[in-house]
Amino acid sequence: MRKLKLGIIGVGNIGSKHYGHVLDGKCPDIEITAIADRRKVRRDWAMEKYAEAKAKGYSAEAPAVFTEGDDLVASGLCEAVLIAVPHYDHPHFAIEAFRHGQHVMCEKPAGVYTLQVREMIAEADKHPELVFGMMFNQRTNPVYRKMHDIIASGEIGQIRRTSWLITDWYRSQYYYDSGDWRATWSGEGGGVLLNQCPHQLDLWQWICGLPVKVHAKMKYGKWHNIEVEDDVSCWCEYENGATGTFITTTGDCPGTNRFEIVCDGGTLVCDKTSLKLYRLNPWEPEYSKTTKKVFGKPEVTEEIPVLEGENSQHVGVLNAFADAILNGGKLVADGREGIRGLMISNAMHLSDWLNKEVELPFDEELYYNLLKEKIATSRKKTAETVDGDTEGSY
Repeated sequence: MRKLKLGIIGVGNIGSKHYGHVLDGKCPDIEITAIADRRKVRRDWAMEKYAEAKAKGYSAEAPAVFTEGDDLVASGLCEAVLIAVPHYDHPHFAIEAFRHGQHVMCEKPAGVYTLQVREMIAEADKHPELVFGMMFNQRTNPVYRKMHDIIASGEIGQIRRTSWLITDWYRSQYYYDSGDWRATWSGEGGGVLLNQCPHQLDLWQWICGLPVKVHAKMKYGKWHNIEVEDDVSCWCEYENGATGTFITTTGDCPGTNRFEIVCDGGTLVCDKTSLKLYRLNPWEPEYSKTTKKVFGKPEVTEEIPVLEGENSQHVGVLNAFADAILNGGKLVADGREGIRGLMISNAMHLSDWLNKEVELPFDEELYYNLLKEKIATSRKKTAETVDGDTEGSY
C-alpha cells in the first residue's frame, strides 16, 4: 500500500507531536521522509525518536534532516509538507511548497495578517491538483460538529445571540519566556488571539458565520511581562442583526470555557465538553406575539444531543489529509478557510488600535501598516527556546 511521503518543517512543541503520532503508528498512511529545524537539539531529538520507533518496529527509512525548510521543500523527497513553525513563516513555506508541486498541511493560524494569507491562497488556487489543509483539529470534536450541524440545519431557527467565554487558556510567565519569538509583535504578531484562540475563532465563524461588525477592547501585558494582548473582550454584530461576545485571556485560572448560541427556537450551551439543547415550544417570536400571559414564557425542553464520531484531534486531521491526497477523501478543514478566523482576529486588533467599531471586510492595508509600526518598536528577546509537552494544551 502506497504511503504519503510527508516532510515536517519545524519539530518544536507541536511539530514534535505530529512527528510522534506518525512514528507511533497512529497515521498508517503516512511516512516521514524529511524533517527540518534550525535548532540542532531538535534535529538530534528527531533522530533519537526515530531510533526508538525503529526499535519498536517502525519500518520506514530514517527521514532526511535539514536545517532550513526551504531546503526540505527543494529536495524533492516529499510529496507533502506539514508546516509547524512560528506564524509569520506559514504562508512563505506554503507558497514554496505549492510552487514545488507539494501538498500542504498548515498549522494554525494561517498567518499573522490577511494580506499575507491572501497571497498564500492565491498560490494554492494556481495548483488545484494539490491538497491544501489547515490544522483546525477542534473541528473533529463531536460537540462542535453537532453544534455546527444543528445551526446549519435551521432546526432551531435564526441565531439571535452568540457568547463565548474562553478563559481557560492560562499561561505562566515561564511559558512566554520559553522562546525569543513568543509574545512579541516581531516574532509572533499577536498574543492570545494569534496563539491560543485561532481554534475558537475558527469554530465561532464555522458554526455561526462571520460577523459584519466588531468592537474590541484589549489589554497588552496585563497579566504577564509581554508586549502583546493577554486579555480581550469583543462585541460583534451579524448580518441578520444578531449580536455576539467573545472574551478570552491567558491570565485566569482555572478559567471558563462556555459557548452559547441563542436562536429563535432554542439555545445551545457547550460547557467545555458537554452539550445541551434547550428547545422552545412555541418558538420565541411566535410566543411573544400571541401570548396573553403577562409573565409567561415558552415551554422549555432540555435535551442532550447525541454526539457521533470520535474526537480524533490532530491524528484525525492528518489521516484525513492523507486520505484526501491518496484517495480523494475529504479534509477536516480546507486551508483557504484559515483566513476567516484571522479576519476576525485582525479586525479585533484594528478595532482596539483605532478605538472604534470596525466593519468587515476591513481595511487590510491599514491593519498591516499599523502592525508594521508595532513590529518596528518590538523588543528583542534573548530567551533560550524551551520545548514542552503540548498534551492537553489545545
